[in-house]
Amino acid sequence: MKRKRVSSGITGLDQLLSGLYIGDNVIWYDDAGSLAAPFCMKFIKESQRQKKPIIYVTFDRSPKNLIEKLGPLAENQQLTILDCFTNGKGDKAEIFTKFYEKDGAQWPYQVIKVTEPWKPESVSDAIYGLHKTLTGDVRFVIESLTGMQDLWEGEDHILKFYSRACPKLYELDTIAYWIVEKGAHSNKLKAYINQIAQVAIDLSIKRGKSSLKILKAEKRTPRALSEAFYYAHEGDEILLEGDAKEKAPHDLGVRIKQVRKNQGMSQKDLANCIGVTPSHISQIESNLIYPSLPVLYKVAEHLSVEVSSFFQDKTLPVKTVFSRGNAVNISLPDMPKDSIYAQQLTPPDLDAKVELYLIQILPEKKLPAHFFAYKGEEIGHVLSGKIKVFCQNETHALEAGDTIYLKTDFPAHWINPGPETAKLLWIKVR
Repeated sequence: MKRKRVSSGITGLDQLLSGLYIGDNVIWYDDAGSLAAPFCMKFIKESQRQKKPIIYVTFDRSPKNLIEKLGPLAENQQLTILDCFTNGKGDKAEIFTKFYEKDGAQWPYQVIKVTEPWKPESVSDAIYGLHKTLTGDVRFVIESLTGMQDLWEGEDHILKFYSRACPKLYELDTIAYWIVEKGAHSNKLKAYINQIAQVAIDLSIKRGKSSLKILKAEKRTPRALSEAFYYAHEGDEILLEGDAKEKAPHDLGVRIKQVRKNQGMSQKDLANCIGVTPSHISQIESNLIYPSLPVLYKVAEHLSVEVSSFFQDKTLPVKTVFSRGNAVNISLPDMPKDSIYAQQLTPPDLDAKVELYLIQILPEKKLPAHFFAYKGEEIGHVLSGKIKVFCQNETHALEAGDTIYLKTDFPAHWINPGPETAKLLWIKVR
């Protein structure tokens, strides 16, 4: 019988793994103790979207802690928490048992306490007893095999429990996520676990970056077996490195980088504006990841361009008139902010051979260098006020109506000696 393919809730993982299948037991080897959690959260969220029942078996967290971790996902009536912690590693301590003192009818959560979680057979009875009350393909998150081993004192009990549970969950048409702390178990146990599981995934941190490696994917051909893929966890999204290369035929990242740099904005500045990390912007601009639509719209908004400009076909008609309201304020990172203001008069996304700016240098201010770090040709025209420029060991005094042409040389500095703001119309030739 052909088994149904379902989503993990993460597009990149689905593409890499060729999807999950009903019956899969998925082992998550966690190198840091916290890497598997975001993948479980996405799986739970996707299962709730599909209106599928979920059983979260917890040996490592108290119900209160788990509910706080799950947030709004815990209030979904499709989710049931099977508490093996309170009477297990929680040792029936009052601080944990008082969670159940509140009238259960008032809870927005489904929580069932296992009476004797130190007995593997009691846990099995609780799992399969609860499963019988549910319909459809039930989803499991089991946190964790490591917690079981701590409670059951030894790997032999784990081997026996797991070797029976995996085949049974497969036949019951479930999908089960099993979390394992990678460094807490013997190679013998891990080899045995991998042999029985349908899918095994290794999560680790290398050179400060999170990476994912598929160790096993039964009855499918994953895109790359035993090859490490870096991924980024940003907010609610998990983005795998390389996803964007297949989806960005228009060199989206390169285009975003070009517009950002033209406006003198750093990756950190743009990241702060849209609420992501600088490394996230770096990965987008390198086409390592593809931005979500909300992020893409925020990028366009803060760069003062249309989203469509990132994908623009050069054969489309070019706009010829730009109103005063189209001007964009730009930052000049190496300039004193109380001395100069700059606006780009032509749109940043205009595919033209020149860029037009309005530069205003305030009265009695000195600029320590040229305002643009640009190695191409530049032309400036003084609209009003007076200005001095030091270039090629000479001082040039300019006033309204004068024009300056720079081919390759950078002015050493600019001075506005007068009582009024000096305004320059400035052109950069691409």
